[in-house]
Amino acid sequence: MKALVLKEYMDLRYEDVPLPVLMHDEVLIKVMACAICGSDVHGMDGSTGRRIPPVIMGHEASGVIEKTGSSVTGFKQGDRVTFDSTIYCGRCDYCKTGDVNLCDNRMVLGVSCDDYRKSGAFAQYITVPERILYKLPDNVSFIEATMIEPLAIAYHALNRTCVKVTDTTAVIGAGMIGSFVIKLLKLSGVKKIISIDTADDKLAGAERSGADICINPSNTDLLTKIMEQTDNKGCDIVYEAVGVDKAFLSAVSILRKGGRLVMIGNLQKQVGFPLQTAVTKQLEFFGSCASTGEYPGCIDLISSGRISVDEFISAAVPLIEGPEWFKRLYDKEDGLMKVILIP
Repeated sequence: MKALVLKEYMDLRYEDVPLPVLMHDEVLIKVMACAICGSDVHGMDGSTGRRIPPVIMGHEASGVIEKTGSSVTGFKQGDRVTFDSTIYCGRCDYCKTGDVNLCDNRMVLGVSCDDYRKSGAFAQYITVPERILYKLPDNVSFIEATMIEPLAIAYHALNRTCVKVTDTTAVIGAGMIGSFVIKLLKLSGVKKIISIDTADDKLAGAERSGADICINPSNTDLLTKIMEQTDNKGCDIVYEAVGVDKAFLSAVSILRKGGRLVMIGNLQKQVGFPLQTAVTKQLEFFGSCASTGEYPGCIDLISSGRISVDEFISAAVPLIEGPEWFKRLYDKEDGLMKVILIP
């Protein structure tokens, strides 16, 4: 089969690779669409350390079941499906309590690190366990379905702490995840949604997604502006969807006393922690990792039309053009949000 292989850092090639071996509890999927995630772009240059070449990346995907393993009972050939990016074991203590994102034996599609290597969906075919599969309604296209995984991450972030309609919320980072957080907050009816980003084009998208106030901290004093919008109190909840030191410190600074920070982004392995501020303001911190159980709800949100994803899709192109589009995303070409590769 053909696949897009990261041979070395910054070296993506469209080439022949062996068809994946089907295990008894897996299905073989003909991939119909796979989106390029920001983590794939950072994986290409080796900055995350979680895509050690050679590896087939890609985890935001959908397709049609080509073949089922001998013990698969809930799916059949021809089913239209999407799948979780997380492969969980289903046996450890975390899996038994439903916290599959914290699985002791967790693997992520398209990731190769010191602990494991699992081929992803930038390929004509992929095998995945039945337990991470979800059927797609006929009115959800394969391209739309590639957006379910990032939507589920945003949905999980909202589920990490109770958000009330009276809350003033801020979302730092107006990329894909941040934009979905804004859409979900809007759908939940919260009092005020503030979007924060250093790119004006992303802020314009955040406004279309439902942000009430948009702030670019590169040309505005962020804390002053936040205080103007919150009666000098600060935000009740901040969702940090970047994961770098400056964004984290900004998130802490704009929280009210007793406020809550939901940490989604993790581009950096470590950030500085303002301990004295966290203690004296009695802040609460919530890590948010991947998703756990949110896929069915996200499929329903897209199928029912309550969440639209089309405006995020910049291009749908053949897989063979993958290296070119990876470079365009890596170079931060203006106006590019989500690029879908079609095997």
